Amino acid sequence: MNDLRGAMRTFATGVCVATTYRDTPGGRCHDAVTVNSLGSISLEPPLVSLSFRRESAFLGDLLATGRWVVSILPADARDVARRFAGPRASRVVAGLKAKPGERTGALVLDGASWLECALAERIDLGDHTLVVGEVLATGQDRHAPALVFVHGGYHSITDPRQGPGQWGEAL
Repeated sequence: MNDLRGAMRTFATGVCVATTYRDTPGGRCHDAVTVNSLGSISLEPPLVSLSFRRESAFLGDLLATGRWVVSILPADARDVARRFAGPRASRVVAGLKAKPGERTGALVLDGASWLECALAERIDLGDHTLVVGEVLATGQDRHAPALVFVHGGYHSITDPRQGPGQWGEAL
């Protein structure tokens, strides 16, 4: 297990931005973070998971509200992915093209496929907490090329229906 991080860098993952909020006396404060740990768990009931470091302030807000949105980023959203991958102080949501989700109140990013979620379960594992969310609502952009993260960088995956040979032969 000496180089788990190095081995996992070769595993391509989708790139998402998770959003949640906390209510304060001064109003609602939204927060966002780039994640690549989204997992689909069940279709019936509809459940997905995300994983966060236990000391994550974002996780604290998510657990307090029990509500969040996962926006699955298209390839042209690399700047958004980078913006919310940094320290919390640099993740300012002001000016972000987004609107509050109808079911959760967390921000849904424009141009992304999205899932509005409610906390179903929390599981502490190692140095992370896995949150399982019931999917309350979804939306999608079927035509946008996907943004993926592999080998320490962002890459785009285009629609395999665009032409032969782009993906190689099916096994």
